[in-house]
Amino acid sequence: MTNDLKTHVDAWEHSVRSLKDLVSPLTEGRWSSPTECPGWSVRDIVSHIIGIELELLGDPRPIHTLPRDLVHVHDEFGRYAEIPVDVRRCHTSPEMTGELEYVILRRRRMLDEADLAPEDEVRGMMGRSVTYRFLLAQRVFDVWAHEQDVRRAIGVPGNLDSPAALITRDFLLAALPRVVAKDAKAPAGASVVFDVSGPVEFMRTITVGEDGRARLDGRVPLGPLVALSTDWETFVRLMCGRVPTHRADVKIEGDPDLGHRILDSMAVTP
Repeated sequence: MTNDLKTHVDAWEHSVRSLKDLVSPLTEGRWSSPTECPGWSVRDIVSHIIGIELELLGDPRPIHTLPRDLVHVHDEFGRYAEIPVDVRRCHTSPEMTGELEYVILRRRRMLDEADLAPEDEVRGMMGRSVTYRFLLAQRVFDVWAHEQDVRRAIGVPGNLDSPAALITRDFLLAALPRVVAKDAKAPAGASVVFDVSGPVEFMRTITVGEDGRARLDGRVPLGPLVALSTDWETFVRLMCGRVPTHRADVKIEGDPDLGHRILDSMAVTP
């Protein structure tokens, strides 16, 4: 395993074990606490993590018919993600934590034994072919983002600057060119600066070329068309669709219309 891949695997384990430590002492009632993830409780988030990791282990997916009244399920990916969640809604907290621990052990062993290079093609979520590096980064992001969902739901902040948070930063930054150029329709030649403060601090520029394609750059222009300033946790919540844009604490400088279009396009999770 290369150092880069090991960094991802270690970050995944740190975050998923932090999640287990968070939920293990919770009473049954607190497992039902709602989170910012639409329609999901703390139990549902843990069920989601278990379900995805089991699928990546090669275990068969549950055969289950979803109820028709799940208003937060509205597309194919939503149905795919909901099945391993719904089958566990009757599970007790000891059953949940026991299964999560077993899954962590199995997955870490599988990851340690994997003889794969970063660019090797592997089977990812929903059977899609992705590179091994991308799959690991996606799993780090998913687990860390849901760890933060649980932390906010139960009022236990932490790990905003963990190794998984840094991988999440790069994972989300890679999505910004599409957000700015394709979704928000920034014009050719536009430059958009994201100034993020807090535990994970960075300043990055998205520049739209004459061909309409955007690129990520660490350099900051003197006169960007738009500059968006916010804190790290708000940035993550926006990118994960956890907070409405009108309630997010973001300072917009420059073109206000484009700034608001970008904010309205920032949610990149399904």
